[in-house]
Amino acid sequence: MPAPRTVLLTGAAGGVGTLMRGLLPAYGYELRLLDAVPVEGAPDAITADLADRDALDEAVRGVDAVLHLAGISLESTFERILRSNIEGTYNLYEAARAAGVGRMVFASSNHAVGGTPTPGAGEPPVHVGTRHRPDSFYGLSKCFGEDLAQLYWDKHGMETVSVRIGSCFPEPTTVRMLSLWMSPADGARLFHAALTAEGVGHTVVYGSSANTRQWWDLSTARALGYDPQDDSEPYAAKLIAEEGEPDPAEQDHARIGGHWMSNPPLWPAER
Repeated sequence: MPAPRTVLLTGAAGGVGTLMRGLLPAYGYELRLLDAVPVEGAPDAITADLADRDALDEAVRGVDAVLHLAGISLESTFERILRSNIEGTYNLYEAARAAGVGRMVFASSNHAVGGTPTPGAGEPPVHVGTRHRPDSFYGLSKCFGEDLAQLYWDKHGMETVSVRIGSCFPEPTTVRMLSLWMSPADGARLFHAALTAEGVGHTVVYGSSANTRQWWDLSTARALGYDPQDDSEPYAAKLIAEEGEPDPAEQDHARIGGHWMSNPPLWPAER
């Protein structure tokens, strides 16, 4: 698939969206930006909520693809998650379908399978075929998004790559993140591959760098043409010195979702 020229980037003011605004144009993309809050330094960005059907219709008009990063990125009440992440994603898919957009890239999450036990030493990495096992309402919304993407491929022929993002930050900040970290540069490489690979139908991939302490199988991402260049290991000694080695017997280390199983971070700051 030739590189799309114009890509709608939702969630453009968020953490990953801000990183991608700086990195994806180097791949030749013209980004159309959308967020529920104003995007700093981007006066032409569309400020609209995912419940605004008219704004979404305008946002997708004429774009070649959509990179969907918008929504609540932490745990919240079911009502908030329903409105933003579930109904909002449906609204965006419907607008894209009506506009004839052929390719979506959906920001799923490791929390869609956060209840999955973390693989121990010598055990095989977790494959994308593992069943949904959300650790939160947030994770549940990502399961919905993946299933919605499958529906729109089977029913409407709209292709999607669902990327189960680990943690996309300039550097890992916890020991757990050593196994899930996706550097911003690798994030841009993966999103570019997801936007341009041929014949993806609905493909689910894990989104991380080539980490020495990797928990999951990157084979479906590599099949798209993704070639990760970074590894979290240079950060390991410092983080382990600060936190200690994880104890697999502890609940917060026993499953991929970590502390999201017992004490998830809340949106907004509700504690």
